[in-house]
Formats: sequence, C-alpha cells, structure tokens
Amino acid sequence: MHAARDPAAFEEFYRRHIDGVTRFVARRITDPHLVADLTGDIFLAVLDSADSYRPGRGSETAWLYGIARNVVSVEWRRAARESQATSRIAGRRLLEPDDVSRLEERIDAEAAAREHREALAGLPEGERAVIELVVVDQLTTGEAATALGIGPVAVRVRLHRARKTLRAAAKRARQPDGTSGSDTTTLSYLRGNA
Repeated sequence: MHAARDPAAFEEFYRRHIDGVTRFVARRITDPHLVADLTGDIFLAVLDSADSYRPGRGSETAWLYGIARNVVSVEWRRAARESQATSRIAGRRLLEPDDVSRLEERIDAEAAAREHREALAGLPEGERAVIELVVVDQLTTGEAATALGIGPVAVRVRLHRARKTLRAAAKRARQPDGTSGSDTTTLSYLRGNA
C-alpha cells in the first residue's frame, strides 16, 4: 500500500475510513478513551503493515477490518490479564471534554449493536466473527473472508450455521404469550441487515 509512504495518500485513506473504524471499535468497547486509543492504534498498525496489503486478495476495507479486529482482540486479551483498576488507568491519554462527549455519543449510538453482539455470545467464535463482520460491520462475504484469513466458502458455511443456531435459539426463547425474547430481536436484526 503506497499510502504508508505517501503522507497525502495516507491522509486520504485515513479520512475515508476513520468513521467506519471508530464505529467498529465503539461497537465493541464502551470507554471513550479506549475507543480513541484503539482507533489510533489501528491506523498505526496500518502504517506498520502496509507492505502486507495485497489488492488481489481483497479490498483495502477488508484488510483494514482484519487489522482492526486484531487490535481489538489484543486489547481484550490484555484487559483479561490485568485487574480492572489497572486497566482503567494504564496507557490512557487525556482527552478534551469535546472529544469525550463526541466519543460518548458514538458509544451511545452503537449501544444497540453491542446488545445484539451480546446476544451472539453463545455462538462459536468463528461463526460469531463472521456474523459480526457481515451483518454488523456490513462487509461482503469476500471481505469478511479476507479479514478472517479464510475462504469465502468457509464464510458462507459459518454464516449459514450461525443463522441456523440463532433461529433455533429464537424458537426456544419464544414466550407463552407469543412474543419473543431478545434472541428473536437479534434474529430479525440479522435478517434485516443481511
């Protein structure tokens, strides 16, 4: 990716993707300081790994979301190893009140997506990752395959299995009065955005 060596091209790349990457992180993280830090870390990782981008293997968006997913996963593993008190203060930079407000608004806007994501927690990791990338983050199956480092057929199989599991869970969650629990809400969300 030549954008890593060309500041103007990188700035254009950054401007094109900053909102999407911030939304991606805000769906998964609720701390505005951490959202800001991880978003910055993702673009630093883009610069560090720019030579690994191969246009023939997928779009730059798929490549970028693969990096974003890895950065967020590393943070989750780090946070799991540290105590909650330590994780609140480690590596934070001070944000201006306007920045905090803007990020809190973004986090609030992504609350529904986080609820849907929590409903997907019972799925195996591979199926959950595919659902998140295809339905929530709205990547194509080819882009999701690139982001996950698997083939498009594997993505379609995992997507089918995940939807089948969610349909079964929604059926089990059906309440006696004919209304449905949150799994059904998640299922209709997934159907509406797939």
